[in-house]
Amino acid sequence: MTRNSRVRLDQPRPQRRKLLPEYDPEAFGRLSERVARFLGTGRFIVWMTLIIIVWVVWNIAAPKDLRFDEYPFIFLTLMLSLQASYAAPLILLAQNRQDDRDRVTQEQERKQNERSIADTEYLTREIAALRMGLGEVATRDWIRSELQDLVKDLGEHRLLPPAEVEPGREDSGR
Repeated sequence: MTRNSRVRLDQPRPQRRKLLPEYDPEAFGRLSERVARFLGTGRFIVWMTLIIIVWVVWNIAAPKDLRFDEYPFIFLTLMLSLQASYAAPLILLAQNRQDDRDRVTQEQERKQNERSIADTEYLTREIAALRMGLGEVATRDWIRSELQDLVKDLGEHRLLPPAEVEPGREDSGR
């Protein structure tokens, strides 16, 4: 084995030829959802009913050599069974994909709700802390009431009767 023929681990392997064709599972899933969405409409019911009516009327009223499915309508039964055998798995696949999307959406909503609850609890604690802090802060009303009490006390001290004036001191302004 020469140095050039060794497998390099830092490079991806060249693609091998595959026996089976590859398909995109998402594309198949999207197709199944479109089919399931169509099968669940009134338009599908109307078209299916019209096709069955035309089928039955043609195979009863058409000339014998143009009929392709005689009275017990075995071919019609086969076609309806074939349609149902493909429709059921496609509908189930579409439902599974919808369940997966719903699960992801619910998980995202649950995480968002947890974040909202955590934010609400944080804000509640902050508001409680602010209220407690405001209990210790002098508000305008508290300062006003204190000043009014001081003015009242000062007014009471100045309006003392003249008999209580200290001896030896005369009131010269009267």
